[in-house]
Amino acid sequence: MKFFSKAMIGLDLTEMDDILIKKTAVFIKFLGIEKCYFLHVAKNLEVPKEILDQYPNLVSPTDESIEMIVKNKLKEFNFPEDIETEVFVEEGGHPLDTFLRWAKLKDVDLIIMGRKDNLVGNGVLADGVAKKAPCSILLVQELRPIKFPKKILIPTDFSTHNHIIYEFGEWISKKLDAELVPMHIYEVPHGYSKTGKTFEEFSEIMKENAQNDFKKFIHKYNHPDLQCALVRADGKNPGTLILEYAQEIDADMILLGSRGRTTSAAILLGSTAEKLIHVNKFLPMLIFKKKGETMGFFDALFRL
Repeated sequence: MKFFSKAMIGLDLTEMDDILIKKTAVFIKFLGIEKCYFLHVAKNLEVPKEILDQYPNLVSPTDESIEMIVKNKLKEFNFPEDIETEVFVEEGGHPLDTFLRWAKLKDVDLIIMGRKDNLVGNGVLADGVAKKAPCSILLVQELRPIKFPKKILIPTDFSTHNHIIYEFGEWISKKLDAELVPMHIYEVPHGYSKTGKTFEEFSEIMKENAQNDFKKFIHKYNHPDLQCALVRADGKNPGTLILEYAQEIDADMILLGSRGRTTSAAILLGSTAEKLIHVNKFLPMLIFKKKGETMGFFDALFRL
């Protein structure tokens, strides 16, 4: 089964590009990527005339010079020569819109973006791309060591959409001999006291119900009989709960879907994925989207 063939990597001409190129070279080996597009979107490539008049020896950056910088970096970091590459630079007042348009034009299956820890940058473009992209997204962290994932956490809600994520997770686990760890967050309803049960008693009832739902899910879709970790919400941010559990079990990657039980055709992320993006500065995260399922919405968005 082939999930990804073409990937687009977002560059910002900072030190993060070096890290991103190195990590992309590792991830594409098990993701089956055949072609990589390296894209830098600049609001304005021109140096103001007043500055050029004051410093006549200053040379304005050009598309070609930036492309050459990136190509030299690919050589410097020994990017796999068997992977077809293309580097291009675009100018646009709205970098997010420009980036998403190129993702659609190039019909990419996966977008790879960096998340900064110590380096300067607010991550607005990466967050925006993750929320609105019409394909899967891989977010990689600045300080995380470069290595193949061996333990992959899959937040799950037992929905039909999760079936696709499990298929992808099983495909990765076979290629890397990695362990898949499903995780489900359950809640105790506010009206539990009217049942005559204590909070802890009703918590056990909800936990057992979630366990039964998971068994039905793996049986219905013929997935391996994995053990699902059941975590009680207790009013916490679900993104924080997922990250805390991932760190507790020493996971190497988080794999989740763009949406769960919602039936909306929105291209935007579900609330859990969005919250996880905000808090996760530590682990690579792959947000799996079924390519094309939101393309109609995406086309309409750019016709507005």
